Amino acid sequence: MKSNSRYFSRDIDLHLQTWKNDIHHKPLLLRGARQVGKSSAVRHLGESFACFVEVNFERDPEIRQLFSASLNPKEICSKLSAIYNLPIQPGKTLLFFDEIQACLPAIASLRFFYEEYSELHVIAAGSLLEFALQEIPSFGVGRIRSCYMYPFSFNEFLQAQGLDRLVAEKRNATADHPMLEPIHKKLTEYLRTFLLVGGMPESVKTWIEKSDYLACRHIQNDILETYTDDFAKYKKRISPMILQQTLRSVALQSGCKFMYSQVSPDMEPVKIKEALELLSMAGIVIPVTHTAANGVPLGAEENAKFRKFLFMDTGLLQRMLNLDMNNVLLSTDINLVNKGTLAEVFAGLELLKYGSCYERQKLYYWLRLEKGAQAEVDYVISKNATIIPLEVKAGTKGSMQSLYRFMELKKSKFGIRTSMENFGRIGHIEIYPLYAVDHLQPET
Repeated sequence: MKSNSRYFSRDIDLHLQTWKNDIHHKPLLLRGARQVGKSSAVRHLGESFACFVEVNFERDPEIRQLFSASLNPKEICSKLSAIYNLPIQPGKTLLFFDEIQACLPAIASLRFFYEEYSELHVIAAGSLLEFALQEIPSFGVGRIRSCYMYPFSFNEFLQAQGLDRLVAEKRNATADHPMLEPIHKKLTEYLRTFLLVGGMPESVKTWIEKSDYLACRHIQNDILETYTDDFAKYKKRISPMILQQTLRSVALQSGCKFMYSQVSPDMEPVKIKEALELLSMAGIVIPVTHTAANGVPLGAEENAKFRKFLFMDTGLLQRMLNLDMNNVLLSTDINLVNKGTLAEVFAGLELLKYGSCYERQKLYYWLRLEKGAQAEVDYVISKNATIIPLEVKAGTKGSMQSLYRFMELKKSKFGIRTSMENFGRIGHIEIYPLYAVDHLQPET
């Protein structure tokens, strides 16, 4: 089955093509939140095969019986070939199991595809996969390769509009060779648009076809409703109301240490904690954890008592908070409500998207914990075994006292400030425009 809808290239396409060409390929499990484009990317890859067979366990629930009878991969393929009237041949066919979370035996079968039918190309994807994998904790250690997918990055958003040359100019710019001012202003305008449209594929497609923010809002409403509908599937012991309240509180507390008491004074902290874990597993919220940042890996000194949470997409975030679009489009600063910043959320999400797709990316920040201390650095990243503090500013001005304090305490050689400014340098602080966060994480 091939989709007739227009496909916009994604960075993950190169990784999928590399996987296809690897003679030692393992079954691939594509993981990520609902509606980030997993199925579309696989179908696009399927066009490069002589034959593409898609099995959707939610749309065709009767197929689940096939996996209950046997997990022998060649028997499964023989029956699937008969059901769909398509050949399943190694080297010629891409077999795609979509919504695989709806069939636990199918997830279990992936290890046998690796052990007994490794020459066949098999990809699986699904939403709420993390919950299903908890039921099969050792389903495919060493036998299955996971690949993580997120909404469109800013670069992908530009490329979807045919602005490859603008992306190339951006990638070539440095602190010593900043962007020409007209190009910098143009990129800043596109960034403001992206913050509203967001990176969800359907919203991006709608913007490219209609250039209508209101139409994008309708799409975002639909996506948020889909996520809310999913809440009933998460866990029977967590009510949808708790998940909904917690999710809204994540949006309201963006950029701040998450306070359980702000969700609801009457709600048990243990319930809120479990709701946050479930929302994180579903990929709807992204934790940013405090680290002492004395060495790498940063996770070795994390303190989970101090966490911020990012909403998975700036477009969905502004929609949930019902922000005035003009504040983003026309304001000098990209300010959000309740002391948080849309700029900080955007920067964190971009760091995730440009990290390796073969491992679950984690985000860290630094907070001075001594009594009376006021220093906080928005993100701390490690690059080439060097720890780098990253301060995010919504406008073109702002104090960098926390950044300087971190550099003094940790004896850092340099720090980074990302803002609405052009590339530049202030002493040992390198300045990157918000639209160039991709410079800060090596692309893979």
